[in-house]
Amino acid sequence: MTDPVRLTAWVHGFVQGVGFRWWTRARALELGLVGYASNQRGGRVLVVAEGDRESAQRLLALLRSGTTPGTVDLVVESWDTPRGDLSGFVER
Repeated sequence: MTDPVRLTAWVHGFVQGVGFRWWTRARALELGLVGYASNQRGGRVLVVAEGDRESAQRLLALLRSGTTPGTVDLVVESWDTPRGDLSGFVER
């Protein structure tokens, strides 16, 4: 297990109304991450996930994999220290 991190990823593309948040939630839960996926203005989805760095990196790779619902054009990520204020993984 690697150090805990907080991943914030802004996912751009055709990612709303296609099951993207549900898919992201399922992958995050499989990886043991906590957080959320939230629709944002302008058609983006915000993904916030906390857990070990390796699992968060795997989720980021999945977001960029081309196997998601819809079409991902760009993922912009940032890394931070986990806040510990999340439980489970939800769709917002």
